[in-house]
Amino acid sequence: MVYQRVVRRALFRMGGGDAEVAHERTLRMTARLGALPPVVAGLRRYFGAAAPRTVFGVRFPGPVGLAAGMDKDGRALRAWPAFGFGFLEVGTVTRHAQPGNPRPRLFRLPASGAVINRMGFNNGGAAALAARLRASGPLPVPLGVSIGKSKVTPVEEAVEDYRSSLRELAPYADYFAVNVSSPNTPGLRGLQDKAALDELLGALDTTVPLLVKIAPDLTEHAIADVLEVCAAHGVAGLIATNTTLSRDGLAPQDAPRAAETGGLSGRPLTARALEVVTFVAKESTLPIIGVGGIHSADDALRMLDVGASLVQVYTGFIYEGPGLVRAINRAEAARGGDGRPG
Repeated sequence: MVYQRVVRRALFRMGGGDAEVAHERTLRMTARLGALPPVVAGLRRYFGAAAPRTVFGVRFPGPVGLAAGMDKDGRALRAWPAFGFGFLEVGTVTRHAQPGNPRPRLFRLPASGAVINRMGFNNGGAAALAARLRASGPLPVPLGVSIGKSKVTPVEEAVEDYRSSLRELAPYADYFAVNVSSPNTPGLRGLQDKAALDELLGALDTTVPLLVKIAPDLTEHAIADVLEVCAAHGVAGLIATNTTLSRDGLAPQDAPRAAETGGLSGRPLTARALEVVTFVAKESTLPIIGVGGIHSADDALRMLDVGASLVQVYTGFIYEGPGLVRAINRAEAARGGDGRPG
């Protein structure tokens, strides 16, 4: 409650209420915290991950991961594990450095516990991320790298973009997330189509586990097509889901923000993300990282119960704070959860 009453209130007022200013300042503070080993050690004792499991051949000390988007360029990797995260996902990173879409591009919808973003894969590029990871050395938890298409790259040349990032970052990744589902890069979601995804996955040759991240807006038929292609190419797992273009479930107080373009995350996505994970688990034996609308331990346990092996948080972390990660870890450990076999 201290986080919600004090810390969150202060964060939400930063920069005159500009969500991206608050995000940047929080990231800088978190990075500084990671440079203080005694503080990190103390936090890890309090928030420490629990309920370890092995999924797609990777050992995870806990079931809760930091979703892509929070720390795109890996600036605070030393600090995040101290809050109980069992794994981290950086990115989405692109072959070419890019500034992303014009600002403002990040909007909070507090009454709905939601966020709308149209960031547009703003990042320093794959080479810069590789240099940072090389300098930082091994991490105490697994690292996933989300890769996407550069905006300047035509869709018909997207395959080489992904391949380039894969080659650059393979020495540092415990898994790759192939992001073909962000709504904020023109043409990207078309790569979820059966033929395009088949071509892309067929070109990504690596020994590092590959996961495909899908949109919650796909029909069951389209998801089944994705699963068929993933099975054909030996994909290691699925991440379900990305942000949604839907505005269903928003509180009336947030109506002025509903017209903002971009992907919606947070509480309004909870039910749909659960539906997608349920469907994928019934139709496939692929391990699943469940993400979307997880704001409580109960949300996470439901996701795990319907078939996810791991979960990720982002918007829930913004609204609920590090206590969310601790609560999920403790709840899963209390019931002896060890995840689905992967």
